[in-house]
Amino acid sequence: MDFNNSQSVGENYANPRTCFFHVLFKAAALAFYILFALFIDNFVIIFVVTVLLAALDFWVVKNVSGRILVGLRWWNEINDEGESIWKFECLDQESLARMNKKDSWLFWWTLYLTAAAWIILAIFSLIRLQADYLLVVGVCLTLSIANIIGFTKCQKDAKKQIQQYASNTIASRFSSTLQSAFSIV
Repeated sequence: MDFNNSQSVGENYANPRTCFFHVLFKAAALAFYILFALFIDNFVIIFVVTVLLAALDFWVVKNVSGRILVGLRWWNEINDEGESIWKFECLDQESLARMNKKDSWLFWWTLYLTAAAWIILAIFSLIRLQADYLLVVGVCLTLSIANIIGFTKCQKDAKKQIQQYASNTIASRFSSTLQSAFSIV
């Protein structure tokens, strides 16, 4: 077996540092919550540190890893009438096509698995009748779901923009072909 030509795991990712931080705060929030809830009986410390780690994860995913790993960015604004307006940005079609599949896979799977883990922890808190710990899990789950909703809507918007661009390009070429055919006559 030739070990010199084998690829390390980091070489398969286009952005290994971003992938690392994408996973780091998710894992840190979950690990801190689980370990400290089992071994330390100080709710305030567990609440503050876990929510802080989940908030850091939310910020990193929304503002850094979402743009780098999948080429998407979202935010929500409130207009003068008090209505919520979703705003989306995505890379152009060519750049999106060049996105690393492994980076994208890691982004989406960790996003959904983290929410699933918080749901499982919420169920445990309910079974153990720990309303205070359910509050911690609820905040963390809300942040995870907000990113899932934001990026899912952003991905759908990006697909719609690509379809509109493609249909506009086809219509434009068709009309220019027709124009050139009639101008020859």
